[in-house]
Amino acid sequence: MDHHHTANPSHAATPTCWTVVVPGPFFGGFTYHFDLDAGPAPGVRVRVPFGQSERVAVVIEPASAEGEQETRPILEVLDEAPLLDDRTLACLRWAAAYYHHPLGEVVFAALPKALRGERRLEVEALVSTPAGRAALEVGEAKGERQREALSRLVASAGPAPVAKLGPAAVRRRLVEKGWAEPTRMTAPAEWSVPVEPGSEAAPALNAEQQGAVDAIVSAGEGFRAWLLHGVTGSGKTEVYLALIERELAAGRQVLVVVPEISLTPQLIDRFARRLSVRPAVLHSGLADGERLAAWRAVAAGTAGLVIGTRSAAFVPLARPGLIVVDEEHDAALKQQEGFLYHARDVLVWRARQLAIPILLGSATPSLESLRHAWDGRYGHLRLTERASGATMPAIHCLDVRGQTMVAGLSPALLRAIERHLLAGGQVMLYLNRRGYAPSLVCHACGFVAGCPHCDAFLTWHRQIGRLRCHHCGFEQGVPADCPSCQAPLSVRGMGTEQLEDVLAARFPGFGIVRLDRDATAGKGVMADSLARIARGEARLVVGTQMLVKGHDFPGVTLVGVVNADQALFASDFRGPERFAQSLLQVAGRAGRAERPGEVLVQTHDPEHPVLRRLLSEDYEAVMAAQLVEREQAELPPTRFAGLIRADAPQADAARGFLAGIADQLRERFGDELAVWGPVPAPLARRAGRYRFQLLLLAQVRSTLHRALWAVDDSVGSRRLGGRLRWSIDVDPIDLA
Repeated sequence: MDHHHTANPSHAATPTCWTVVVPGPFFGGFTYHFDLDAGPAPGVRVRVPFGQSERVAVVIEPASAEGEQETRPILEVLDEAPLLDDRTLACLRWAAAYYHHPLGEVVFAALPKALRGERRLEVEALVSTPAGRAALEVGEAKGERQREALSRLVASAGPAPVAKLGPAAVRRRLVEKGWAEPTRMTAPAEWSVPVEPGSEAAPALNAEQQGAVDAIVSAGEGFRAWLLHGVTGSGKTEVYLALIERELAAGRQVLVVVPEISLTPQLIDRFARRLSVRPAVLHSGLADGERLAAWRAVAAGTAGLVIGTRSAAFVPLARPGLIVVDEEHDAALKQQEGFLYHARDVLVWRARQLAIPILLGSATPSLESLRHAWDGRYGHLRLTERASGATMPAIHCLDVRGQTMVAGLSPALLRAIERHLLAGGQVMLYLNRRGYAPSLVCHACGFVAGCPHCDAFLTWHRQIGRLRCHHCGFEQGVPADCPSCQAPLSVRGMGTEQLEDVLAARFPGFGIVRLDRDATAGKGVMADSLARIARGEARLVVGTQMLVKGHDFPGVTLVGVVNADQALFASDFRGPERFAQSLLQVAGRAGRAERPGEVLVQTHDPEHPVLRRLLSEDYEAVMAAQLVEREQAELPPTRFAGLIRADAPQADAARGFLAGIADQLRERFGDELAVWGPVPAPLARRAGRYRFQLLLLAQVRSTLHRALWAVDDSVGSRRLGGRLRWSIDVDPIDLA
């Protein structure tokens, strides 16, 4: 039997109309009719005529035929059951409206890549007949393979995939004898994960951890957002595990979202060993088939525990119980291209919709979440001590003004590295700049190797012998000498590649690992590098932002921040907040075991107020001061923000487009809305396109959205004539 419905124009049933969406720059849906009685349901995929071709669409809701307007037919229903349930569709509709993004793009982004086309979930199957069940009971099936296939078929108490019933010849004999009938069925939702569940005993929670668990449990069922603010090494994961165990025991699902793929392997292994479960894993690093299998297992409720990155925010949950967002402050939770959603904020909305608690964890919470906690909108839970009993590392500034530096390292830092290595410790050096050197320069004429397509310099990657733009991907070979005057070229600045070389030469025999996007690009390289660090084979660790992503390195006793000024003087208003988060996160890698930790921060401005406050007060005090500054400057989170970006091959086109929008908004909204710009983006030219932006700020959220809808209504398509593109970023976290 074929369960796919194909429209038949001669069918006598009254047509029903449905709203469907397709991927593309369309803010509304499209109305189609279906000629069969058993029409599609919201959440299923259908095949529809679209323009001069056919497209796969997703049904959103029933529609009414407007007057005598002619509608086109749905050609085929591709799914027996909805892929997206009503609650998930409601969330997607909210997200599309809130982030001002086309609904079709949002809906298809929520589907695994394997389901964005016509791929069917149904497979060939057999179902046993009464004669087959009787034959098995009286022993009429003689051959061993025949008996085994018939036994599996009867035991399934329904259709069974043919792949599980042995060779084709055996299956054919079952049908010929009348013991089975062919049919089709939805493929079982089965998934694999590269760990074996264990039964590791849980450690006893300390008083603060138990207090956090008790507070959440005693709040009972229903929605409540909680901020778990725990210092690095305080055992936030143990709080997660205790709560997850309760939910799984009650038969409910738990969704755990982390900001980076690199964090999932250690979480998967730890959760599987402790909870005796096989987590379903969802992230972009999986093959399409793996991701589809895990997604279906979650949607069907087969998988109780889900671990994923930001795209997992939209996975349908059959029996939701708890949502956990780890490292909730991390910028990687915000999508920066296409559909610009923030997974944390989407999940808070979903938790409210599903009437379940959500737990946001971080050692350095975002100012937005802290403000909610201070105002009482979120429950505020604190873990102030390290679970192991280890003390927090001492943080000291190294004033490098006037110092003789060796490849960016001061004498004091070099002495400290040597001291810790000889004492048996591991040393971690943080430099948020990959490559060998940020630029190649000519001291004779001043030439600097720049990207021909961006307002940026080319970074020298010595190991591959290339100059590469980190913004558009352009690369070229390294010139032998200056292309302007033929004088020798020299490096300016330092990247992790150079730092690795310098340390390996100065401290031979200690082993070194580099953690950045270039060094860990190959499959399995990141896991191998982490294993080398854990085994103590690498006593020196050099890395970029990857080092602050929640990794646990018990052997690290010294952390050196090579260039604090790089973050201290960032142009973005969130710069001080991000600096504080990065510094405390990377500092938290030191002294997590029995050996005390030390953190040395190199800077040319040791009196910087943010740095001084971090050394003398706690993180919350620093953030409270930041909140006062944001209020005075009328910036988020004390105002609601939207950023309109435009780019074009000609600067005047992008600037003029935003200037027109700015004039309209100022005239319409007056003092209700602050309109800043248009101004060039911090990186004014990227990939040959000139970039401008317009910042909107409002005291009332609805005012901001009315303004953005007014822009949508007046402009429409995100791609305009003259190759101009524009976008809306609600709650932007990066003004670059």
